[in-house]
Amino acid sequence: MKQIPLSYIARNLWVRRVTTLLTAGGMALVVYTFATVLMMSEGIRATLVATGRPDNVIALRRGAGAEINSGVDRAQANLLATLPDLAIGLDGLPMISKEMVVLNSLPKRGSGTPSNVSMRGTGPTGLALRPQVKLMAGRFFRPGTAEIVVGKAVATGFEGTQLGQRLRFGGRDWEIVGVMDGAHTAFDSEIWGDAELMMQAFRRNAFSIVLFRLSDPAGGLAHVQSQLTGDPRVTVELKPEIRFYEEQSEALVKFITILGTALSIIFSIGAIVGAMITMFAAVAQRTGEIGTLRALGFRRGTVLIAFLAESLLLSLVGGLIGLAGASLMQTVNISTTNFQTFAELAFQFKLTPGIAVQTLVFALFMGFIGGFIPAWRAARLKIVDCLRAA
Repeated sequence: MKQIPLSYIARNLWVRRVTTLLTAGGMALVVYTFATVLMMSEGIRATLVATGRPDNVIALRRGAGAEINSGVDRAQANLLATLPDLAIGLDGLPMISKEMVVLNSLPKRGSGTPSNVSMRGTGPTGLALRPQVKLMAGRFFRPGTAEIVVGKAVATGFEGTQLGQRLRFGGRDWEIVGVMDGAHTAFDSEIWGDAELMMQAFRRNAFSIVLFRLSDPAGGLAHVQSQLTGDPRVTVELKPEIRFYEEQSEALVKFITILGTALSIIFSIGAIVGAMITMFAAVAQRTGEIGTLRALGFRRGTVLIAFLAESLLLSLVGGLIGLAGASLMQTVNISTTNFQTFAELAFQFKLTPGIAVQTLVFALFMGFIGGFIPAWRAARLKIVDCLRAA
């Protein structure tokens, strides 16, 4: 069966380039929305997952869904500090950090609108357990002093959080002595200070979490859990840190994905109708051409494939334009509220090969749906009617 050359199909789109660009532009907007939603979800997921490390273990109160609603009393924290499976740091001490996490409201830069920021009471070991966190300005706070370091997203997004300024909370002034770079993790959106002083400031008598590293990351966690099972003093749950942060991202990512997909589907209906109108117009304008092709020996199936390929090529152009526009969003830093912690979370849009493939498949799907009926109509036209209409 003879096939119509692809160059002929592409030339038909070029001849009607104004209509082609308008239709492709409508599809590009839908594709842009679809890709941006996927990139946002992936950016949030990547930010939170990168926050955790596979060799760290986090201890929280059983049933606690986040650090802010967890509680580990001093007795249990001290019990965990005596575990023989703990890794030893360069200072010769066990790598364990007893930490407190609370929320504090700060005014957003520019608007002055209050928003929650995570405040983490930690210490030098907490920094050692998170090697991805680096100081980009100033120094780390000194234990036992009212000094704090702020994440770079906090420093750029909130008022009064610049290096050398002071924040007042917990009945005292806290001097900002450093700005930290969390390597695009959730730590960019946190403020760190001395654990004991922060507990006093926020009137807490228990830690939120205990973070530690095991000397044998592969089998050590199972051994520690077997040691603690059945001990009535222990009411904590142990998780690999990376799995904990994966769970933190699930609710927000699911909400954004469902909402964005629903909007994309609604918008796609308009794009499909636009593609269908464009292809119906092409069929009406080229009735004589269709008759000529049939008279030259091209069969109905060939005509159907040619018009369908034209619609798919049109949607591919729109898909590539929309994807190119969405890729520019990777340069944008934005923030949102994490549903699990109710705190501000800064992140970047992230485009992956998988998202690019999904986006182009979505664009081609719109082209197929919008072009199939007009292509079927073109293939069912009779030769005599086509030549008479010409």
